[in-house]
Amino acid sequence: MLQLKSASIKNEKTKMLVIPVCEDKELLEFEEDMVLSIIKKAKELEEFKGKEGDELVLYNLPDLKIDRVLLLGLGKLEKVNKETLRVFAGKAVKKCITMTLSQVDFAIPSSNKININMSGILESIMEGAYLGNHIFDKYKSKKKKKPLEMITFNVKKGHDQKFNDLVSYVKNVCHGTILARQWVSTPSNEKRPDQFANSIISQAKKENLAVTVLDVNDLKEKKFGALLSVSAGSSSKPSVVILEYNPKDYKGKPVALVGKGVTFDSGGINLKPSGALDEMKMDMAGAAAVAATMISVAKIKPKIKVVGIIPIVENMPSGNASRPGDIVESYAGKTIEILNTDAEGRLILADAMVYATREYQPKILIDVATLTGACVIALGEMVAGVFSTDDKLAEAIVKSGKKTHERCWHMPMPDDYKKFLKSDIADIRNISTSRWGGAITAALFLSEFIEDVNWAHMDIAGPAFTKKEGPYCQAGGTGFGVRLLCDYIQSLSPLNK
Repeated sequence: MLQLKSASIKNEKTKMLVIPVCEDKELLEFEEDMVLSIIKKAKELEEFKGKEGDELVLYNLPDLKIDRVLLLGLGKLEKVNKETLRVFAGKAVKKCITMTLSQVDFAIPSSNKININMSGILESIMEGAYLGNHIFDKYKSKKKKKPLEMITFNVKKGHDQKFNDLVSYVKNVCHGTILARQWVSTPSNEKRPDQFANSIISQAKKENLAVTVLDVNDLKEKKFGALLSVSAGSSSKPSVVILEYNPKDYKGKPVALVGKGVTFDSGGINLKPSGALDEMKMDMAGAAAVAATMISVAKIKPKIKVVGIIPIVENMPSGNASRPGDIVESYAGKTIEILNTDAEGRLILADAMVYATREYQPKILIDVATLTGACVIALGEMVAGVFSTDDKLAEAIVKSGKKTHERCWHMPMPDDYKKFLKSDIADIRNISTSRWGGAITAALFLSEFIEDVNWAHMDIAGPAFTKKEGPYCQAGGTGFGVRLLCDYIQSLSPLNK
């Protein structure tokens, strides 16, 4: 679907050529007089000046074999960054889809005119185009839109070969992002724990990942008491799916990723209000991100072992459900007083993280979870919270988030907040005695189950799901975390040192 091509625009024959335009300066890779003349003539029109959001379609231009030219304004050149380019590409692809086209060609900005290297320019535009081409219409009886069949990027001679590996990387990582989006957007009746687990296993086996499944009997035998307390009210059986990527000749310790997989979160006995329940299909977005990252890792093949641990449950009220006031024994042996059954994600993560640490002795452990509404209150719907006792690890995650525009903020973990988790009758309680700082106390709860490993917790409750369509994402699951984690894992690969 994505391809680089080195050819003169003058001789190109295509349905649509997309040209990015700044309002103050030129930025094209191809500085052909013909293209510059098109831009100059477009700017003579009152409706197009190259400002951010400006859009103009021209048809059947003389001396060109191109049927249409779409000019999109990026605003002032000094403000153009990688996200500007992603948005530009996503908007262009969506416009072409609306016009029922099957292909599009992009003119590429020059790295000499933007403070971004050519690799960064191409990666950003390809990501925006690929992700913007995704249409989730599985449950529509009438398919009104079709994705583009081919997206071509016109680059100068030699770059079509030089950046071929980058095309492959973007395809593989964005494929994982879209896979995560689809899992999150799938309604809960179609992804009960066994269905979700089977879907992950099916995708993993296609990529030759090693797969291990701990079923409900295994979980009982191994005493995953915290996890089992969450699944107790559901008729669906819980499981833990383990995916392993094992590169040849790698002798070091792995990176472990743990993703919260609550396929529907009713809140349990502490039932959520009805206004929020329909969105609780997305409470497995952490699991989706981890599983999809593992799928992408198998494709991009970093030189480091990666393990994905994915606990999958459904949190429902019933006569068998856990009750407020219950005490359960976790896999670690610590007892937990359950004072709110809607604080369930931290329970399944606690068991899964300890298991990951003891079984795989990872050098780094990262958990990903839609854990708290408090994090959304603190950071809004577009930024994830990163909690870690290792500042360097947190900073590395934030750095990858900045590069991929999957933005994160390093949050505090003050020791004196731990007093809010003290229980009179158990080792720890699952909610704070204070109504404030819920994202912090949830992270502190998880920190009590960390055993001799560099650990970070990503609370993605805000950016994992969106109600509004964006330039390169439909409403629904966003796939947040996949591109970030792939970038971070790549940075750890010995080949990138």
